[in-house]
Amino acid sequence: MNNPMSGSRPTSLQGGARSTDPQRPKVLLVIGDGAEVMDTLFPFYRLGEEYNVVVAGPERKVYHLVIHELAPGWDITEERLGYHLEPDITFADVDPAEYAGLVLPGGRAPEYLRYDEDLLRITRHFFETQKPTASICHGIEILATAGVLKGRTVATIPKCRFDAEVCGATFVKHPVVRDGHMICCRGKKDMSAWMKEFVSMLDGNAIHPN
Repeated sequence: MNNPMSGSRPTSLQGGARSTDPQRPKVLLVIGDGAEVMDTLFPFYRLGEEYNVVVAGPERKVYHLVIHELAPGWDITEERLGYHLEPDITFADVDPAEYAGLVLPGGRAPEYLRYDEDLLRITRHFFETQKPTASICHGIEILATAGVLKGRTVATIPKCRFDAEVCGATFVKHPVVRDGHMICCRGKKDMSAWMKEFVSMLDGNAIHPN
C-alpha cells in the first residue's frame, strides 16, 4: 500500500475486506472531499468487524480524504493528502430505515455536506426514530444544520462551539458525550471511547435484515 505521506498518488481504499453478509445490520458512514482520514477510517474498520458498513456520498465518485494534524509553527491544523475512498451509494438513494446507525466524520467535508438536502433528510430520520448516531469533530456541523441539536448536550472541538450553541445545544469540554441516541466526541484522541460506546448503542438497537 502506498504511503499517504509521500508525494505519490494516495491509495484507494474502496472495497477491501469489508463484510457483505446480508444478515449483518447496516451502518451508514458519510464521506465527501476533505473528510478526515482517521475520523473516517477508524469507524470504517472498527464497525466493519460486526456490521455492514455502507459508505455514502453526494455522488458515485472517488473522494479525497485528508490528514489534519497540528504542526510546529501552525496556529491551525495543517492539511495533507490522505487516502481515496469511493462511496457505495449516494445520499439520494439512501433509505435510512434500512440502517441501524449513522456516522458523521469530521474534517472539512461537513462544511459543504451540511447543505445536501438528502443528507439532512437522512440525519433527521435518525433523530426522529432515535437510532444511534455518532459525530466527531466537525461532524457536528451537519447535525446543527439538520436542526436536531436544540436542548442537547454535545462535545466537539472548540472552534465548532458556535455552530452547536447557535443551534440550541449546550457545549461541554468533555472528550466524549452521550445524549440519548447521540454520541459525539472532540477528535481523534477520543476515538476509542467514542466507538466503544457507539458499538454498545448499536448492539442494543440493531436492525437485522429479514
